[in-house]
Amino acid sequence: MVGAQDTSSVEITAESYAFLQQHIYRESGIVLEPGKQYLLEARLGPIVRRQGLTSINDLIALLRATGNEALRREVVEAMTTNETQFFRDPAQYQALRTTVLPELIERRLPVRRLSFWSAAASTGQEAYSLAMMLREMGLADWDLRILGTDLAESVLQRARAGRYSQLEINRGLPAAYLVKYFTRHGLEWQLRDEIRRMVRFEHHDLRYGVNHLGSFEVVFCRNVLIYFDTETKKKILRQIHRSLAAGGWLLLGAVETVLDLEDLFERRRIGQATLYQAR
Repeated sequence: MVGAQDTSSVEITAESYAFLQQHIYRESGIVLEPGKQYLLEARLGPIVRRQGLTSINDLIALLRATGNEALRREVVEAMTTNETQFFRDPAQYQALRTTVLPELIERRLPVRRLSFWSAAASTGQEAYSLAMMLREMGLADWDLRILGTDLAESVLQRARAGRYSQLEINRGLPAAYLVKYFTRHGLEWQLRDEIRRMVRFEHHDLRYGVNHLGSFEVVFCRNVLIYFDTETKKKILRQIHRSLAAGGWLLLGAVETVLDLEDLFERRRIGQATLYQAR
């Protein structure tokens, strides 16, 4: 039986797929490659059902007919990948703890101020991991600015709440940090206010200007560049370079590079981690 609960039995038309490719690229810069119909069905199926429709083709027709801005944003947010976890890529955090941060602390000791940017913050685990680590390093009395940004407002709301499921807690959070910085609320864990207050979350599209965000000693932009075309990647990297203080640091995902922008970034190997320092 085909009904509102079955969105996968109707094949996505080539016209609908092309429209979504153009819409998602225009609104987010993300490239939806050919042959990803299964991904559309998984990500957009819940929206189709909430709208009382029978297929993704109907959803596209509704977008075209109404120009509903809230629906357009919901579709784009559903197609963005929000995979994250606490202390993802431990080697990078180790490099920060042992080398990068001690150097920055010594350099910034006269003002006792440091700024950090988690440029694809998702639900906040990356920014909060950094906040807890800085706290553990004895910097509680420093002026620490941690900014988390993301394109999707839905994940930013979760990040601001600082509340996580047991599954999310199990992914990378050391047991000692759980005991020290979280309290149990039913089936979830609530991050304590002293850590939540260290981080501010804002909406930001990485393709656009960064002047209003300020200057940072360290920028995390991990596992997000892979979703953009080459020219957009270069544009984002140039924007990030403009946001970095002199000698500031950029952390990318394991399979990401600064492409041919070696004039802007110097590749540095610290322990098992690769980082990039602004020239």
